[in-house]
Order: sequence, then C-alpha cells, then structure tokens
Amino acid sequence: MQVLSLVWGILAALGMLVAFFPCLGALNWINIPFSLAGLVICIITVTTTHEPRKGPALAGLVLCALAVLLGGIRLIAGGGVF
Repeated sequence: MQVLSLVWGILAALGMLVAFFPCLGALNWINIPFSLAGLVICIITVTTTHEPRKGPALAGLVLCALAVLLGGIRLIAGGGVF
C-alpha cells in the first residue's frame, strides 16, 4: 500500500504540473478529484500500517495534498471556479 500511495502522489503531482501550462488549466478538474482519492488512500495507509518506515506513504500524502491545494489555487486564479 505504501508504494501505491507514493505512485499515486507522483501521478497527482505530475498532473498538477501539466495543468500549470497555459490552456491546460482545465485538467485540474480531473486532477483534483484524482488527488483527493489518492489523499484518502494515503491517509488510510499511514494510519493502518504497522511498519516503522512510513516514508513512501507520507511522501504520497504530501504530494497529493500539494496537488489539491495548488490545483485549487490555479483554478481560482485562472477563473475556472467563478
């Protein structure tokens, strides 16, 4: 599950970076729900794992949270929300 969390976070961050290009900001409408689903999976992984190493799951959690936060800011700044 930790590897899944990390991969999901990397994909969410890559989607966010692509959506920062001009004329591609509408991709955030797809990337934000994808990142929110990854955020839920990462939270479940961090809370249920009994291993002392939780690094990959925490990295996925941070990447998904950044993708949601920065993607939302990009939507608001680009006029895609209002």
